Amino acid sequence: MGKNTYFTGQPLYAQLLKLIDSQEIARISRKGLHERYVKKLDGYSHFVIMLYAVLMRYDSLREIVIGMLSEANKINHLGIDYMVKRSTLAEANNRRSNEFFEQIYFSLYRKYKNDLADSRTDKAWERLLHIMDSTTITLFSNVLKGVGRNPKHGKKKGGIKVHTVLKAEEGVPYNIHFTSAATHDHVMLTKLKLTNGAFIAMDRAYIDYKVFQELTDNGVFYVTKMKKSLRYTPLNGHFLVNKDGLVVLSDHMIELKKDDITHVSRRIEYWEEKKKYSSVLLTNNFELEPEEIIAIYLRRWQIESLFKQLKQNFPLRYFFGESVNAIKTQIWVTLIANLLLSVIRKRIKRKWSFSNLVTIIRQTLMYYIDLYMFCENPEKAWLRIINQSSLSPPEPTLFD
Repeated sequence: MGKNTYFTGQPLYAQLLKLIDSQEIARISRKGLHERYVKKLDGYSHFVIMLYAVLMRYDSLREIVIGMLSEANKINHLGIDYMVKRSTLAEANNRRSNEFFEQIYFSLYRKYKNDLADSRTDKAWERLLHIMDSTTITLFSNVLKGVGRNPKHGKKKGGIKVHTVLKAEEGVPYNIHFTSAATHDHVMLTKLKLTNGAFIAMDRAYIDYKVFQELTDNGVFYVTKMKKSLRYTPLNGHFLVNKDGLVVLSDHMIELKKDDITHVSRRIEYWEEKKKYSSVLLTNNFELEPEEIIAIYLRRWQIESLFKQLKQNFPLRYFFGESVNAIKTQIWVTLIANLLLSVIRKRIKRKWSFSNLVTIIRQTLMYYIDLYMFCENPEKAWLRIINQSSLSPPEPTLFD
């Protein structure tokens, strides 16, 4: 094959791993005593194998082992020298604490959060906006308590709820908490630590008058959707009427009461023309225009897109172990994969959808091609490879 600038001496996966400091992972492993009772599969090798499995979207330990075996001549480029066995990997997933992978995630987040931050922000509140929500991952075994009633026949499936908070300008979680699926979303609201002037957008499941008052006292602004059953006392406000004489927006100060708690909030109801119904928002910010409050709440789609992105592009339906530790380990590695690919996507000038970028990296993960040059223009890269291959003299054979 002819020489080509798109080829490199290392597989694409090895280039991806350069975003990770192996010395930092070793430090995390030593500090957390994550190498106890380990004979062969050290923390870094375990991480590299799990990340490979998540990127390749494998569904079982058997697939991981076969996949690694098929690339046996390339694994030395990945910084590992051990061909893992299924029993060894299963034991490692159960015994090595998921906190090891959690610390790797947050180490990478601290390293790349400035790279991920979007500098093209038009509004002052965009840099101060945090978004909070949770997603439930259904499990086939009831290792964690699921939601709903027990079925008449069979066992109720378990579930794990992933509570996340992200900054709107970054797009990746900076605060993550796992609970059983039966745990209410409210648990994350009490753990939230925000600075004066920050905004938090969230769903109506987080409504809590006491916490809302605490946020107000600390100078933190919330924007959430109002529950239909919420009782309130209107204080003052105004309506906006269109040219046809229809009310398209209502902006009122209201008082909310529960037990001995009284909280003053702002109620904004607006008409959504496309959906043909009105939506009602609550906020403690009385300065911004209603249109900006609506825009802040609509940015909540960002965290919903993240959950969809994780579930569509990575293996979160089948797990490489049935223990709680193995399940959490796989979720942490999935979050790491998402973060690393978000960094690559940010560095590439070509506009890729996240799903397309994941697909092309998955298909070429162990190819000897330059990661960034190929992702910038894969069509041109393959055309040049094909043309140079056709100009090269044929390879000699034993029969020449």
